[in-house]
Amino acid sequence: MNPDDGDAPTATQGPSPAKSTGTKPAAGKAGGRGARRPAAASPRRRAREIALQGLYQWLLAGTDARSALAALTEQDGFDKADRVHLDALLHGCIDQAAALDAVIARHADRKTALLSPVEHAALLIGCYELQHCLDVPYRVAINEAVELAKSFGGTDGHKFVNGVLDRCAGDLRPLEAGAPRR
Repeated sequence: MNPDDGDAPTATQGPSPAKSTGTKPAAGKAGGRGARRPAAASPRRRAREIALQGLYQWLLAGTDARSALAALTEQDGFDKADRVHLDALLHGCIDQAAALDAVIARHADRKTALLSPVEHAALLIGCYELQHCLDVPYRVAINEAVELAKSFGGTDGHKFVNGVLDRCAGDLRPLEAGAPRR
């Protein structure tokens, strides 16, 4: 990918969702029962997506939360995000980055400074939700971070995010994560 062709994300843009492989549905399935349209993102999911992009800017360019948020308000769908959750995630992850990184580092196989910015941002969001958003079930917090890594990150980054957050959940929510599965 050539940075001059406009496809490379910049620190002010943030990452964009991974592109589809472009496979077409089988003939006769385009509008039938077999075709599925992606559901519209919930306000909380949209908040997580925007927070990830803000954290990406912060990780790469050192942008503060207020500047990152100001740049992201121009995005399509910003008005559909849960602003309270977005503010909590973006400001909370930046303000508590050292403590969150310490939790992540106990379960990652490399230093957080060596992680891709997308994986790092997804881990920060997941870890923050596990620690501070007790209204979000731990499996949902992990799954949402994994979905962010799938949408914005590299091919197998979501597997790493899943494994690390699953182990973090054991530390941060031992009663919930240790409960027997139904």
